[in-house]
Amino acid sequence: MDIEQSAGAHAAHHDKKHDAPSVSENRSVQLGDSDLLGGEKLDAVLTAKMAMVNDAIDEIGFTPHQWKLFCLNGFGYAVDSLILLLQSIVATQATLEFQPSFDTGLTIAVYVGMLVGALFWGFSADVIGRRFAFNVSLFISAVFTTVAGAAPNWIVLGLFICLGAFGAGGNLVLDTAIFLEYLPSQHSWLVTLMAAWWGVGQLIAGLFAWAFMPNYSCADAATCTYENNKGWRYVWYTSGAFVFVLSILRVTVVRLEETPKFLVSEGQDEKVVAVLQTIAQKYGRPCSLTVERLASVGETRTRHANDARRSWQLISLPELGHHLRGLYATRKMAVSTSLIWFSWLLIGLAYPLFNVFLPMYLQSRGAEFGEDSPYITWRNYAITNACGIFGPILAGFMCRTPWFWGRRGTMIIGALVTMVFFFSYTQVRTAAQNVAFTCIINFCLNIYYGTLYAYTPEVLPSAHRGTGNGIAIGLNRVMGIVSAIVGREADTSTSVPLYICAALYIVMAIVAGIFPFEPMGRRSS
Repeated sequence: MDIEQSAGAHAAHHDKKHDAPSVSENRSVQLGDSDLLGGEKLDAVLTAKMAMVNDAIDEIGFTPHQWKLFCLNGFGYAVDSLILLLQSIVATQATLEFQPSFDTGLTIAVYVGMLVGALFWGFSADVIGRRFAFNVSLFISAVFTTVAGAAPNWIVLGLFICLGAFGAGGNLVLDTAIFLEYLPSQHSWLVTLMAAWWGVGQLIAGLFAWAFMPNYSCADAATCTYENNKGWRYVWYTSGAFVFVLSILRVTVVRLEETPKFLVSEGQDEKVVAVLQTIAQKYGRPCSLTVERLASVGETRTRHANDARRSWQLISLPELGHHLRGLYATRKMAVSTSLIWFSWLLIGLAYPLFNVFLPMYLQSRGAEFGEDSPYITWRNYAITNACGIFGPILAGFMCRTPWFWGRRGTMIIGALVTMVFFFSYTQVRTAAQNVAFTCIINFCLNIYYGTLYAYTPEVLPSAHRGTGNGIAIGLNRVMGIVSAIVGREADTSTSVPLYICAALYIVMAIVAGIFPFEPMGRRSS
């Protein structure tokens, strides 16, 4: 049997569905026989090498290196949600000061920045690697988030918000990918749990708003000046300083190397072994992977094996086409990719209609209950955002339990429960009910959202993961722009957006139910 046939026979074992034990615990396990995409007819040599890398990561096991990545990549989640919510927090007061003709411009600015960031950093991650974005994206976001507080007019403020979102949006594309590609298969559920950092970012945004907005804001446009309306500026300054600290921690706590799965897809077998052996030696873990073992199944075919140009010069439309074809390599993968992207479109409209315009809901309903003071509004906003932390924590445990049918079942349950409470929220009659229902909705919404964030990179092939993830989140940002237009033309203080959101979650639950892949007990490529 020649090398190609041997690798193909090896790949045929991958579609068996059972938990992937550690190599050190069971040497009789067929190499990579529970890999998620192993049953698809992909590049046989690359599939075999990915299985070897998976086995090596399982053999090393969970180490402090993964705990550091859990936190450092979690920072990206926090910053993304922080930047997203900040523009909605400051929009009202900045509008009073600058009196723009297009008052939802900041929402469009932040989503345009995140759209460009998701596409640029996601695509470049499959060409030049994950490391560069990991090291610089938060710093870019920190710089422009800070200077946004000094914006002299509405246009400049929108520009700085857009640039800050460019860094944050690109960062989010890679958080799950980097963490997943270093994670032993037994702990892949932690990718879902990591979405709790998204709630941390929401909470911090709410706390900053609660601290500054009630005490340093003007009351109306007629009396609003730079001097009596500095609260929203303080929010930007403080947030920028916070993000800057996180960006420093990223490059000092761990010296990130390129992920082994990116390196193996680039044919850099020596670097793959070096990265894994370094981690194993540092924490006293076994690692039996060698360059000779990787080479024994053949040479990895890379798109630019004979291209001497620099990595940045390889970013082109043909390269994009190559990665898109990789996402549609088989019929099952094509269905999976399309459904994932459709899900991101749906959540991209549903989430902003509720969360980004939540201050308007709280203010209007608070006024009905006689609690319309800025202090009460922003206190309730902080409490609501704090509840979002715990949704992904519950989702993380649900998606690893057969009782909830894995990732797909968790998304179905999360979407349907969220839908129920969206409908219920329209019947709120007291101030206590108002706060309680917004907290419950934020909690349940993040069960679905956090699981979708983790599911997306898990079912995408590593060689094309950045592109697929970037497009998914990019589509999400497109719908965010649409939501800003809807928010301008419709009355977001009424119950209509809630009915729209509820309907969208019903569709999301149906789509989750027909996803063709279930990652529980399987290993990502």
